[in-house]
Amino acid sequence: MLSDAQGVPLAVAVSGANMHDSLALKPLILGIPAVRSRRGPRRRRPVKLRADKAYFSAEHLAWLRERGLVARIARPGIESGERLGRHRWKIERSIAWLFGYRRLTVRYERKGSPFLALLGLAAALTCYKKLVKLAT
Repeated sequence: MLSDAQGVPLAVAVSGANMHDSLALKPLILGIPAVRSRRGPRRRRPVKLRADKAYFSAEHLAWLRERGLVARIARPGIESGERLGRHRWKIERSIAWLFGYRRLTVRYERKGSPFLALLGLAAALTCYKKLVKLAT
């Protein structure tokens, strides 16, 4: 799952249990919808990306740089993940919001497409609830 700074889901994906998380980074980045800014010219993509140490690789950093994204990824063995923890709780909270829907806590479907549809619906409901909360 990819979310913005407030924890609103931007893109969701489903992968196999035996697949490394870093393989899902590129499809998630490409799945981000256009971002509208309040002032100034419209941006098409977010500016910064914060991720776990698992996503750190020279290939990913170069790919993100080509797309104009500043990667904030702790380097394994060099930097502590504690600084990232200040921002990590937002994505953890977003995942908790999605798995608050009982049907998503345990995956019963054999194929990924029905589960992905339910996950997309849960993400849409989460965005709706966040928008209603902002409007009131």
